[in-house]
Amino acid sequence: MAGLTLSGVRKSFGATHVLHGIDLTVSDGEFVVFVGPSGCGKSTLLRVIAGLEEVTAGSVMIDGVDVTGLPASERGLAMVFQSYALYPHMSVYKNMAFALENMGLPRGEIDQRVRRAAAMLRLTDYLERKPRALSGGQRQRVAIGRAIVRDPKIFLFDEPLSNLDAELRVATRKELAALHAEIGGTMIYVTHDQVEAMTLADRIVVLQGGRIEQVGTPLELYNRPDNLFVAGFIGSPRMNLLPGVVARVGVVRLGEHGHEIACETGAVPPGAAATLGIRPEHVRLASGEGLPLSIELVERLGGESYLYGASPGLPQITLKLEGQSAHQRGETVQLALPAAQIHLFDEAGRAVRR
Repeated sequence: MAGLTLSGVRKSFGATHVLHGIDLTVSDGEFVVFVGPSGCGKSTLLRVIAGLEEVTAGSVMIDGVDVTGLPASERGLAMVFQSYALYPHMSVYKNMAFALENMGLPRGEIDQRVRRAAAMLRLTDYLERKPRALSGGQRQRVAIGRAIVRDPKIFLFDEPLSNLDAELRVATRKELAALHAEIGGTMIYVTHDQVEAMTLADRIVVLQGGRIEQVGTPLELYNRPDNLFVAGFIGSPRMNLLPGVVARVGVVRLGEHGHEIACETGAVPPGAAATLGIRPEHVRLASGEGLPLSIELVERLGGESYLYGASPGLPQITLKLEGQSAHQRGETVQLALPAAQIHLFDEAGRAVRR
């Protein structure tokens, strides 16, 4: 296995600039997930690493060797795509063995590698089947197995679970996590699904507009987002982001009625615009007077409930409650926003640190 270093990587298609100077280091054996909205450049970045796209500027180094000018076939990487790209006329065994046969490996070694990968992925009973006789999840496991047998320096995954239904996505996600734990390979995984990112990654790279917004462990990004974009993107349901004004040191004023919320305001001066962020699970129902919320929707999921509502002059607010809520649409409740759980962002969208 190997580490990866990207230095000043830029990619343009004609006059369209897609990547704007990406600097990133991935350690040997690490599982790193690129996440961001459609069009943020995450798949292009993966293709640059794979050698399927040439860089416009910058360098790509694998295990300390500059591979920027090398074609994909000479980089020693394996890529698993969104589409399974299996040969329909070949058995599972043949699909997994095909690349090894082209490499001229001895038949005994090919058989050993294929059967070892099949055992890891619970495909041993399906080796003689054709792809059409497999479920979507099984086909994706074959595609992953085809990568494993090559013993690559780095595994690259480009939204490999997006064609699966919700239940299969969860099951295959668990298998990928177990696979990484077993083989210890360096893995780089692209997804637009931040739940996949949170559950799979050692570290997450959040991309927006061809730039890295923040890199960190899932909980670092969840608990200490650097800016408004990361705060709103990481977490489900998303963080409540409420525009306001700093009234005075330690107090932010929200909504049409100027409800005052105590929180850390840092160097943001009184009178300056700011955005108060708080996650749905941290919002509390106030026993007395608080921020008024008119309930517009109640979602009862059995073990937890979500209240969605409006407060004058503010965007929709989401509140997560444990257990089964008796609250009804049209009811007005009072909210408390604990200062310790508040994230404040200045007018430029940067986090105000405590």
